[in-house]
Amino acid sequence: MPRLATRRSFIQGSLAAGAALALPTSILRAAAANDEVNIGLIGCGGRGSELLKMFHKIEGVNIAALCDPDQERTGALKKEYGQATTHTDLREVLDDKSIDAVIIATCNHWHALAAIWAMDAGKDVYVEKPLASTHWEGQQVVAAADRYRRICQVGTQQRSDPMQAEIREFLHEKKALGELQSVRANRYGVREPIGNRKSPLEPPTSVDYNLWLGPAQDEPLYRNKLHYDWHWSWNTGSGEMGNWGVHILDDVRNTVFQDKVKMPSKVAGGGRRVVWNDAGETPNLHFAYFDAGGVPVVLGLCNLTASPESKRSPECPGPGSGYIAYYEGGRLEGQRGKAVAFDKDGKEIKQFNGTGGNDVHQANFIDAVRSRDVASLNTTAEVGLYSTGWCHLANIAFRAGEKLSHERVEEINRQSPRCEELVNELAAVLDAHQVDHGSPQLRMSEVLLFDPEAEKFIGDDADAANKLLTREYREGFVVPEVSKAATQQARA
Repeated sequence: MPRLATRRSFIQGSLAAGAALALPTSILRAAAANDEVNIGLIGCGGRGSELLKMFHKIEGVNIAALCDPDQERTGALKKEYGQATTHTDLREVLDDKSIDAVIIATCNHWHALAAIWAMDAGKDVYVEKPLASTHWEGQQVVAAADRYRRICQVGTQQRSDPMQAEIREFLHEKKALGELQSVRANRYGVREPIGNRKSPLEPPTSVDYNLWLGPAQDEPLYRNKLHYDWHWSWNTGSGEMGNWGVHILDDVRNTVFQDKVKMPSKVAGGGRRVVWNDAGETPNLHFAYFDAGGVPVVLGLCNLTASPESKRSPECPGPGSGYIAYYEGGRLEGQRGKAVAFDKDGKEIKQFNGTGGNDVHQANFIDAVRSRDVASLNTTAEVGLYSTGWCHLANIAFRAGEKLSHERVEEINRQSPRCEELVNELAAVLDAHQVDHGSPQLRMSEVLLFDPEAEKFIGDDADAANKLLTREYREGFVVPEVSKAATQQARA
């Protein structure tokens, strides 16, 4: 451990100072197309084990290492991948020179630091969404991929679905629906409360809790389970917005805007965690408005049932987990693995069928590892940064908001008829659950101005929002600043 701690201190200090470090020999390696690739999995939970099955099917990929702070998880996967070594500390995997690439399927709060450490160690990285816990962290991952010349793929796998290219051709080359007017995105999916204990949760004895926490703060936990429900705490997760919203907003950025709108110029949002009275912090009812290059985009998120008696999500326009792009000549409704175009009279004119992108996305990463061609990646770190960034802005608007007021509702409704439509729908959900619209539980932000070039908030309400673009870290697990100057010098 002292050696690892020293290495960590060296990375942090040298990157922050912008020092020009010697590039590892492995950075310059150009793998032949038939090279075997040794993979290490960091994060052996449900998503990690799913990804491992996909990578294991690719010819020439060897599952060489399994790592998780919970020994029960590595022990379970070891039964399937007996050739792999097992570890609780990811730094042991990164120090193993036989490992070519790592899959990062940890809790969100570990994504950025694990990715940067891995790339500094000469490993290529497949990192699950969202790319990072804050926008600043994501910027450091992008800079590290550039500086160390590593392959870094983000796990928004729908980018690898061939259907997406067909949709872009239909919308942009053929201009089949005319000019874009607005976008509505949805994530309506029922979840359950996570409990509200009277005494703090004791982590399982199989877990090295210091390593599980990593960069996150050591706060008492009052939920019932350690694993998965970390999503609903700001300390370790990004809520439903960063869990599912990132997939939907990535689809919007990809197919509707062709990635030409990196970040919105305005954002507003609100909602609250209502009804459940559990230990979660992130909203289970959340709406957001974005100005995307002059085009209004709204996103509605609801984890509640339609009513206390129902087991289903509330009704909403379009797919429950997807988007509607409204054009002068009709609309396109898209979701994972399927999209349908309608004319302005509501008649179906074209259907797109896809696969969801799994398997292809992982194969795309391995192909890039072998070719060393970053441009061949379907989701580079930079693409992942901005799709994740929209989610961060939506969460920041919620967190920086104040008690919901009639004036703020009217302000957001003026931005677009889609805003008013969405606000009214979510208000109906509150009514069904007998939540008073004037409840102090409900909050909403002003319309916040964001500078897409500087990538920071501007204007009267900027200070509180900008503070949420980054976070504080525990000693020993600080996400380092990757200097642009050092990156440019290393590339030269």
